Amino acid sequence: MSEISTLGEFGLIDHLTKTIKLENSSTIKGVGDDAAILDYSGKDSRVLVTTDLLLEGIHFDLTYVPLKHLGYKAAMVNFSDIYAMNGMPKQITVSIGVSSRFQTEDLEELYDGIKLACERHKVDLVGGDTSASVTGLTISITCIGYGKEGKIVCRNGAKNTDIICVSGNLGAAYMGLQILEREKALFQNNNGEEGMQPDFAGKEYLLERQLKPEARRDIIEKLDKAGIVPTAMMDISDGLSSELLHICKESKVGCRVYEDKIPIDYETAVQAEEFNMNLVTAALNGGEDYELLFTVPLSSHEKINEIEGIKAIGYITADENEKVMVTRDGAEMTLKAQGWTGF
Repeated sequence: MSEISTLGEFGLIDHLTKTIKLENSSTIKGVGDDAAILDYSGKDSRVLVTTDLLLEGIHFDLTYVPLKHLGYKAAMVNFSDIYAMNGMPKQITVSIGVSSRFQTEDLEELYDGIKLACERHKVDLVGGDTSASVTGLTISITCIGYGKEGKIVCRNGAKNTDIICVSGNLGAAYMGLQILEREKALFQNNNGEEGMQPDFAGKEYLLERQLKPEARRDIIEKLDKAGIVPTAMMDISDGLSSELLHICKESKVGCRVYEDKIPIDYETAVQAEEFNMNLVTAALNGGEDYELLFTVPLSSHEKINEIEGIKAIGYITADENEKVMVTRDGAEMTLKAQGWTGF
């Protein structure tokens, strides 16, 4: 194993970024100078910028999160924010704070995950910073992208009678987290018994949804191909209920969603039963699915029904005080923001 101190700050940056190849014409100069040089001079585009901060012990637990998966996820959550604006990510900067318990090889693993995410989504890593830390591992990623003028989607455009849609399925990432936490507790209760192996058999999908989420570039491309521009959109990082209430607040509207329309994978349902958890609560409040929640005009209903991977779950109402989920038996339940909070 190699001590980070033997490379020094600039040597470490060179070591971790030496294999990076630039893919985007908007990247004029990447890593290697005091600042990156980008060119977004196209008349029909606007620059989109987002930042995420991930702290060890708050946002991730290295007891069960491999560093390569962590790097991949850290990049993906930033890409997802750009897709949620109906844009395309093009560049990222990566800053890390790292304690003395990490070796150079550990950071190589982290960067391998980041670079894999960048390759899959055609994003350039153009800069960042490194620093010593006394509190464990800290990762801060800033993502720059673009959106076409007139097609950028915010949270405040939902209108009365708009259809509420989600991509993929919900609750799986939360179930994956519960499995990881269960196995960690068992390991600790057995004092880290040598040779003890976690029981992940048949749980691969749920674990992947937690450890290796995929930002939904494909959905943005499908919507564009169908000629659909959502009226409002967010990614589901904190839970469906929280995100939907954000859209309602910003758009000054209400909503009605239907329990039996919320897309839930079979494995998620089985795991919820095993944990004796309320399945719909997990889907509404679990978070970290990184699916897209969006609204479209009622006139787009037929087009939306033809797009694989999208499900209509309800509609927007004019009454700002109406935030309701209709249960399977016809009862009405007020939606509450009970998802993830950083504080």
